[in-house]
Amino acid sequence: METGTQPRIRYGMVGGGEGAFIGAVHRMAAALDGEYELVCGAFSSDAGRNRRSATGLGIDSARAYATLDALLAGEAALPEGQRMQVLAIVTPNHLHAPAAIAALDAGFHVMSEKPMALDLAEALAIEAAVARSGRLYGLAFTYSGYPLVEEARVRVARGDLGAIRLVQVEYSQGWLSQPIDRDGQKQAEWRTDPARAGLGGCLGDIGTHAFQLAEHVSGLAVEELSAELTTHVPGRRLDDDVAALLRFEGGARGVLKASQIAAGDENGLRLRVHGEKGGLDWSQMEPNTLTIRWLDRPAEIVRAAGPGLDPLTTARLRTPAGHPEGYIEAFANLYRSFGRAVRNGAPMPPQWGAADWFPGITDGLRTMTFVEAMIENSGGAAKWTSLARLLDQRRASAA
Repeated sequence: METGTQPRIRYGMVGGGEGAFIGAVHRMAAALDGEYELVCGAFSSDAGRNRRSATGLGIDSARAYATLDALLAGEAALPEGQRMQVLAIVTPNHLHAPAAIAALDAGFHVMSEKPMALDLAEALAIEAAVARSGRLYGLAFTYSGYPLVEEARVRVARGDLGAIRLVQVEYSQGWLSQPIDRDGQKQAEWRTDPARAGLGGCLGDIGTHAFQLAEHVSGLAVEELSAELTTHVPGRRLDDDVAALLRFEGGARGVLKASQIAAGDENGLRLRVHGEKGGLDWSQMEPNTLTIRWLDRPAEIVRAAGPGLDPLTTARLRTPAGHPEGYIEAFANLYRSFGRAVRNGAPMPPQWGAADWFPGITDGLRTMTFVEAMIENSGGAAKWTSLARLLDQRRASAA
């Protein structure tokens, strides 16, 4: 099938079978611009669920594979113009790294759910696979695809706020306030299991989103952090509430708070960035508004598709002013940028600020370093933990 004069990008999926939330989200995002075609998958380790999922998605039964290994081998054997080009990884976290490495080594590009891996050692192994394969690797840090997140990043980068002094980010949910992970709730069960979720619970699930957004919009790297990890629900094996003080390069300071036991909260991701001249405020639950407050003049309310937006922002818009753009559209922006890189043969994602930027290996390593630094600091005696030192230690261990 074709979109315009270009053939659609053929992609496959591992995980994401019937009843899976995030697989459907990826499929909607990939479909929104008509640039992708789902051609194959290994949707579930359960044969019946895998078969039903493939049928429901219109996948040829010959390309509904029982395992990832079978998928990679089967697709590699097809003519170049028919085989998949991109593998979307939408499994629980413990399968992210082995699936990504196998797909990259087999010659396929990868778009993966976050977090990147179970730990930093696995993340470094993915980095090595990207380097030796020359293939693209993207990560689903969806919130960085929102148009007004891009507007916030642009305004900080061009110096509108002056030198950045303070970054405050919070991600507040309440869905794990009760022990539903022990009552058979599928999403809660695996997300609180260290073997499948990784080193962090709330930390890895939504804390990484908060951290990535803070660095992305501020344009500053966190150098050190001081952390507290808490598990409020008795018997839960991973954290469900985390907080950190952050020291950014250049002297800015920050606060990060992420919780999944804030009873009554839905999906409260909020970012505030303050400079010498003013500060900006963006919330995921009201994503089409960016508020900028100044020291010396009235506040500025910036609206999606409204006047005064940067061209990099308008390139991410899809609807006229007053029409809501949300989670799926933001996710689709990442898929669109990734697709352009696939078509152009780019070996790495563009740098922040490029029209076709998408989160990739750098964001993955930064967030996995953040996870391990939080855990090390929370459990140790040191007041501050250096992210660069920790990453260097892990690289040395992996060498």
